[in-house]
Parts: sequence; C-alpha cells; structure tokens
Amino acid sequence: MRLLILMLGLAGFASAFSLRTTDPMLTVIASDLGIGVAEAALLSSAYTLPYAAMQLILGPVGDAIGKTRLIRLSLVVLTIGVALSALAPGYYTVLASRMLAGAFAGGIIPASMALIGDRVVYTERQFAISRFLLAVILGQMSGSAVAGALSEVAGWRTVFALAAVVTGLIALTAFLVLRGEREERHPLSVADARARYASVLANPVSVWVFATVAAEGLLIFGVFPFVAPMLSRHGAEGAFEAGVTLAAFAIGGVVYSFIVRRLLGTLGQWGMMGAGGLVAGGAYLAMLAPVPWPVVSLLFLVAGFGFYMLHNTMQTQATELSATARGSALALFASSFFLGQGIGPVVYGAVADRVGLPALFLFGGVLTMLLGVAAVRLIRRPA
Repeated sequence: MRLLILMLGLAGFASAFSLRTTDPMLTVIASDLGIGVAEAALLSSAYTLPYAAMQLILGPVGDAIGKTRLIRLSLVVLTIGVALSALAPGYYTVLASRMLAGAFAGGIIPASMALIGDRVVYTERQFAISRFLLAVILGQMSGSAVAGALSEVAGWRTVFALAAVVTGLIALTAFLVLRGEREERHPLSVADARARYASVLANPVSVWVFATVAAEGLLIFGVFPFVAPMLSRHGAEGAFEAGVTLAAFAIGGVVYSFIVRRLLGTLGQWGMMGAGGLVAGGAYLAMLAPVPWPVVSLLFLVAGFGFYMLHNTMQTQATELSATARGSALALFASSFFLGQGIGPVVYGAVADRVGLPALFLFGGVLTMLLGVAAVRLIRRPA
C-alpha cells in the first residue's frame, strides 16, 4: 500500500507541476508572444477547463478499464501535451497544447484518489489522501517556484521542456510499478456511465459537495493568474517574486499535511471545513493592506493552509458519495473543482478591468469566508 500511494503521489506530482507552471510566468509569455496579460491568463483556463470537461468521460473510463490503466495512459498524453507547449510557435498553438495537456492531466489525480478510496478504510482515508495530497502540493509548489525562477533566465519554453522531461520519467516509472496491479474491469458503455453518474447524484450530499468545490476553485484559485501584476503594488516586479508567492500557498498545504491528524482530533471534519474557509478568506482580505511583497507571500502560505483544511475534508466526503462508482464520483468532484478554476480567471479578469486588482481579493476573501461556514451547514445536514 505504501508503494502504491508513493507511485500515485508521483503521478499527482506530475499533473500538479504542469498545472501551476503558467501562473508565475504569464507576464513573460505575454511579452514574448506580444499579447496582453488577460490573453495570457487564458492559458490557465486552457488547462483547467478541458481538465474539468474530460472528467465526464475519464471517470467512467477509469471505472471500466481500471484506474491504474487510466493513470498510465494519462501520464503519456500529458507528457506529449507539455512537450508540444514547449515547441509551439505561437500563442494559439501554445493554447491548443495546454488544452491537450489539461484534458489528460484530469485522468490522474481523481483516479488516484478513487483508488485510495477503494483500498483504504474510511477511518484512515483522510490521512491517506493527505499523504497523496502532499505529493500533489509539492508538485504545485515546484511548478510555481521553478517556473518563476527559470523563466526569467532561460525563458518559458525551457520551463515547459523541463516539465515534459519530469512527466515522462514519472510515466515510465508508473508503467514499471503499476503493471502488476489487478483491478476488476467492466464493459464501457454510455448506459453504464449514465448509471454510475446516477448512483452518485442520487446521494443528497453530492450536489452540495460539487457546488462547494466549484466555488473553491473559482474564489481561491481564480486570483492566481493575477498574482504577478498584483505584487507590483507591493514592491515586486518579476516572475521570480510571483513564483515564490504561489509556492508559499503550496507550502501552507505541506504544513497542513504534517498536522492533519492533530487537527482532526481537535476540530473534527466539520470544524476543519468551517475554520479552513475563515482562514483562507481572512488571509486574502489581509493582502489589501499596503505591506511589502514578502508579507503577501506569507499570507499566501496562510491561505494555502486554510484551503487544504477545507479541500482535504471535501475530498474525503467525495470518496463516500458512491461506494460502487468512486471513479465517477471523484471525476465529478474534479470536474467541478477545475470548472471553477477555469471560470475564475475569466470572472476575475472582468472584475479587475472594471474596479481594479484590489477588488479581486476583497471579493474572494469575503466569499471564501462565507463558503466555509455555509458548506458545513449544507453538507452536514443531509449527511
């Protein structure tokens, strides 16, 4: 089991590394390709929206052919998509390459969590998922930090090339480690997929779980593409500072993963959800103060800690929506989450154009605090 979770963690690392590479270097890409920052921000949506949409297909595919097979296939196509991003000659070809990468990155993290749900008893599941989540967080942190530092000295194409090499090595490792895994296979059909989704949506908790995680993606991650221009108000001008700040968010998740057992014992699942929303939203509101950029980075660390308190609990809830269709349940969960992330930059971009960047953090902070409290009441009652 430890070897399996380690391998799943490496696969999750690859998916998360590729996801977070674009955010800190959007200004570098915009300058190199001769486009605006708002257009460059769509490269984030180009990854996350196909990630969300493909879940509706990949979830039932994982339940049918086996989750380990889906993870291996997804790693191979993700490697190809990221490599094409490095070689793409212009903005629209980069956009298309990011769409391909995002579509198949969606076959990794949800399938991995569903597999953990299949293999680990409920009382230990949140802790097991938090260990897997640690690898995902490290991928996010590495993607942000490496992209921010490397893009300024070697260019954004080098960042994508490095991501392709890392993902390719992990794909090769997955074929060696996971080839011995045996999973039950089912016929793949539209009727079977419809039945699996119906079993998930029949649970009265599901609609609130999916709505909450979509709101998480929109409110908390929607600001990420605008971190680099926002930091200019706090005395930072480059992609390096943006990479450090976004990496700090992931470090908050690392801190969470080390004390998750203590938090569960003290607050319980429901207390963690409410407290997580308050902490993350409060950190975003504090960024409105005229503080130097290292303080903003520290606040992002606090926001990341709060987010993972909320999100890890939501992940555990999602594994219980349907015992017979966990792949489909986690696919809907991930689809909702990344749909929110994909819409976020569009919504926040419109807000920023009209009322300025500070309003993004006021808007996101207040609504995130309300989300944590409301989610507890909405999910706990039918549960």
